Amino acid sequence: MTPPIRASSIVRSPLLGAAQITDSVTLDHEDRYRRRAVLSCAGGLEVLLDLDKPSRLEDGDALKLDDGRLVRVVAAVEELVEITSDNPARLLRAGWHLGNRHTEAEITAEAIYVAKDHVLVEMLRGLGLTVRPVSRPFRPERGAYEHHHGHDHTHQKGHDQRARAARDEAGGGDGKGATPFHQSDARR
Repeated sequence: MTPPIRASSIVRSPLLGAAQITDSVTLDHEDRYRRRAVLSCAGGLEVLLDLDKPSRLEDGDALKLDDGRLVRVVAAVEELVEITSDNPARLLRAGWHLGNRHTEAEITAEAIYVAKDHVLVEMLRGLGLTVRPVSRPFRPERGAYEHHHGHDHTHQKGHDQRARAARDEAGGGDGKGATPFHQSDARR
């Protein structure tokens, strides 16, 4: 068996142009957010995804292999719930409740889509919304799951240093100022 071919970069869909695609890989929304994984392509090619950091792969993007070939990313069809209402305030309220539960959601002009969950379905119906099962690719909004603060987490001297030092001395920190409430955002 030949070892997987390494892919260490992403070519975003708008930049592909007439690029030559040699294979494709179909991934659900969770598998499209990765840093490292072995992927099995439709044509039988095995690819080692090896990115510097976890990244969201979008439908239509391509993975650039070390040998220069490109593998297209295809968003898998998933079992979802479509949430609609003829009352915009109800749909906004649904968005608030879903966000309050940190539920991944895809928001369109006509509907909100979430992964199938019977508890959420009952809650949403109780709010007077129309809820129906659908099968389609899931493209949840980027947000809290993939944010960037614009600064690193090393924090320079003076940035709440006294509180960190006191916490560290009391045994509540790691000596570097990190606590269970301020950890890296890496998912995988």
